[in-house]
Amino acid sequence: MTGKRAAPGDGPGSKIRASLPRRSLHPAPRDTDGDVTPADPVEAESYRILRSRLDLTGLPPLSRAVTERVIYATADFGYATDLVCHEPALAAGLGALRRGAPVVAAEPTVASGLAGYPVICKAPNAGAGSLAVRLARTANISVSAAAVRLAFSEAGPGAIWLVGSASAALREIMARVVEPALVIGVPVGLVGAAEAKEALRRSGLPSLSNVSEKGGSAVAVAAFEALLRMAQDPEEEARA
Repeated sequence: MTGKRAAPGDGPGSKIRASLPRRSLHPAPRDTDGDVTPADPVEAESYRILRSRLDLTGLPPLSRAVTERVIYATADFGYATDLVCHEPALAAGLGALRRGAPVVAAEPTVASGLAGYPVICKAPNAGAGSLAVRLARTANISVSAAAVRLAFSEAGPGAIWLVGSASAALREIMARVVEPALVIGVPVGLVGAAEAKEALRRSGLPSLSNVSEKGGSAVAVAAFEALLRMAQDPEEEARA
C-alpha cells in the first residue's frame, strides 16, 4: 500500500482528506474455495494454515475479513470467538473509508502501524511539551483523554477511531459524543479494559470490540487493514 504515514507527536498537524490508492487492474488470485490468496508467500501460507484450522465461511464477509486479519496478525485463534463484530457497523466504516473520512488513532503505536491512509494522532510519543500534555494539566484529565479532545476538534463527526491500549481514550470518545462512523475499540489491559469495551458495546455507537482483557495496537491495526483492503478493492468484498 502507498500513502502518507502519520507522524504522531509532531504537533497539531493538519487534516488531510484521504485519497484511496487506485485498485490494480488485475484481480487478486484466489484459491479453489474462492478465497483471496495474498501475493506475499508468507502471508499466503499463513492464511492457508489459518483456514485449514478454522472455518469462518459462516461469518458475513466483513466480519470474516476482519476476524481472519486479526488472527493472522496475532496468531491467536481465540479472537474467532472473542471479537464482537457487527456487520452494519463494519459496513459503515467501509463506506466512510471510501468517502475519504478522517481516521484517528488514539495512540502513537496505532498510528505508526497505519500505512496507506492519512491518520490523525494527537497523543504524544514522549516529552512534557506536547499540546495534549498541556491540555491534560489544564483540564485535569488524562493525556489520552486530552488527545481525543484535540483529535475531535480536527476530525469532527464521521471519523473512524482506533483505540489499542488507552481505555481512558475509549471512554472519552463515548463521553464526547463524537458521532463516529466506526470505533475500533480493543484496548488491552487487566484494569478497566474489558469494562471500557463493554461500555462501548452498550453505548450504541457503531463499533468493533472484543470481550476479554486482551487486545492492543496490533489488533486495532489489523481490523482497520482488513476494511482498508476492501475499500481499495471492491471486488474483494464481493467475493469474500
